[in-house]
Amino acid sequence: MDLQHSLIATINGQIKKAKKILIVSHLRPDGDAIGSLLGLGLSLINQGKEVQMVISDGIPGNFKFLAGSELIGIKPTGKVDYIIVVDSSDLLRTNSVLNGYGIPDLNIDHHKTNTYFAKNNLIDGEAVATAELIAEYSPFLEMDITPAVANALLAGIVTDTIGFRTTNVTPKTLQITSKLMELGGNLAEIYHRTIVEQSYSAARYWGAGLSKLKMENGLVWTTLSLHNRRTADYQYQDDADLVKVLSAIDGAKIAVILTEQTQGYVKISWRLCGSLRTDLDVSEIAQKFGGGGHKAAAGADVKGKLNEVLDEVLINTRIYMEQSKPIKGNE
Repeated sequence: MDLQHSLIATINGQIKKAKKILIVSHLRPDGDAIGSLLGLGLSLINQGKEVQMVISDGIPGNFKFLAGSELIGIKPTGKVDYIIVVDSSDLLRTNSVLNGYGIPDLNIDHHKTNTYFAKNNLIDGEAVATAELIAEYSPFLEMDITPAVANALLAGIVTDTIGFRTTNVTPKTLQITSKLMELGGNLAEIYHRTIVEQSYSAARYWGAGLSKLKMENGLVWTTLSLHNRRTADYQYQDDADLVKVLSAIDGAKIAVILTEQTQGYVKISWRLCGSLRTDLDVSEIAQKFGGGGHKAAAGADVKGKLNEVLDEVLINTRIYMEQSKPIKGNE
């Protein structure tokens, strides 16, 4: 325990007193957003709390197998006496669902670009996922880890590490995963459902992106348009995890995918590729576009036309790569 003991004690005391708790996460949720929200939410429900779990975009179909996912709503209702935001580097990422609710009481996150927007901020930029952070501190927050809670937290860890393939995976990550398995988590099912399995529409969506794939000097990229989404009949606003395919391409150092959104926005996702350690940190590129994240994965939302935003992203990413030098012995 090298994080603030007093902060953990404060948080635990506040949660014990709270009766109506609201937990929210970011728009276009990934596995860590959903897993962290659900793992913490179900545990608090088991403690007898009245809990609302909210994500503005709802959850993608491939995470609806998680027990309790049907409890996640798209907007909060009524009065609450404690607000928790999980896996969101800044308040804007919650997509205005907290408008009128005031400053969040607690912010739990693992992004090093977190803006510390809550009254209390439990942040660890070294954690591979917010779900890992929640699992690590669960004994001190007196959380009851049921099989459903364990599976939710495993989903967060597995997806944010792309199946334990990212370079920030540590022995602690595997120890926490092992403990969650001991408590009833089904790692094999979580891995298959979140990493291996894809819907037919997602596969068609991938096809549209892969047909436009380009690579140059260690940078690999593609785009997904609104037309691509409609043609594939893909129902969600993300890239259907196509970025994880790009990040596995041999010879690539950074993968970028741009996904066109409604209302004139473009979602940008950067990923480090392969398993070699470098000085590259994609969160530094994302910050230039008003976004954030962590070293291996980052993103931003930019107003503009898809091709115009692509040009700016490629220019800035290339400049960043040219200015960065690899760690000796690893390239």
